[in-house]
Amino acid sequence: MSDFDAAEAMRDGISDRSEAWDFIRAFAAGWYGPLTNGDGVGEEELKQVEGELGLPLPTALREAYLLFGRRPELFEHQDPMLSPSELFVHEDLGGVLCFRSENQGCAFWGVRLCELGEADPPVVVQSTEGWRPFMDRLSLACVELVISEGLFSDGSLYNACELPAGGEGEVPRLFQRVDLPNYPMWTGDDASPVRRFSAPGLLLRQDGLTAESWLHVRGKTLAHLSAACTAVPGRRAQWQGTEPTAVDKLPF
Repeated sequence: MSDFDAAEAMRDGISDRSEAWDFIRAFAAGWYGPLTNGDGVGEEELKQVEGELGLPLPTALREAYLLFGRRPELFEHQDPMLSPSELFVHEDLGGVLCFRSENQGCAFWGVRLCELGEADPPVVVQSTEGWRPFMDRLSLACVELVISEGLFSDGSLYNACELPAGGEGEVPRLFQRVDLPNYPMWTGDDASPVRRFSAPGLLLRQDGLTAESWLHVRGKTLAHLSAACTAVPGRRAQWQGTEPTAVDKLPF
């Protein structure tokens, strides 16, 4: 079986929740193993959480938990999705139901309380410049979540570099763009927008559009990672997958 390619799997875009969940099923099967009926949280657990919060969960969030809420490799590495019992309301913007957190609690992703009644509401992210629109649909934010967490799911098969002058244009030339809209990096406007790229057996993320933008790479194998690091020159943040002349500190 050929290596999974996120951009190819999303070639026609994702127009609704059903297509989002289909992509996540394909992504799970391609990188880890197929989803099964036991990989979601139970309906009773979600009802209990709704009772404790005194708030309804949007349909898309319920469906996400029911589909893959017990598959931590899909959502629990760098900026994890919260378990249902960890959901909370942030007081900003008239109240935001937060379902995802930066690993040190520096930023949160959530849905404004005034939009909880929508089946697939927009998602906002708390950045250093304040709250920003993230994705216009929660289901699409879940697609970004599993791709994002997949990038950081194995440190030995991950690397990153600050792109050299002119290098920012090499990434879209060498790799296929994943059909997600540009979105803000929580660390601030200097590292925005975030764009996703892929190739068979590779996940890539470019933070920003300037010569100082960062490229993050995850390979299915060391051979995949080495090929990507060779294709895009730069000072690597880690030794794995390449033999850099110098090592840079990661930007977070």
